[in-house]
Amino acid sequence: MSGVAKKLIPLFDRVLIKKFEAVTKTKGGIVIPEKAAAKVLKGTVVAVGPGSRNQNGDHVPLAVKVGDNVLLPEYGGTKVELEENTEYHLYRESDILAKLDA
Repeated sequence: MSGVAKKLIPLFDRVLIKKFEAVTKTKGGIVIPEKAAAKVLKGTVVAVGPGSRNQNGDHVPLAVKVGDNVLLPEYGGTKVELEENTEYHLYRESDILAKLDA
């Protein structure tokens, strides 16, 4: 378990995600201004909650696990400050759009 995952343990169906860093320079060396850079919509799962319960009270485990790369919605999630210069966000599992192949 990483140091960040020890600091924050998500509850229920929530997932802590470290967003990928935005591209700030092209392959040719041109610097991309912050306003012109595309939004980062991908991240890595850092910590997961235990899951939720369905209408019958049965435990429903999460479909994502620590280390999965995921596709995120443009808006949503709760920004969490755990380390300097690193963006972490809490999402409900149902807000995650897809798992990405490694």
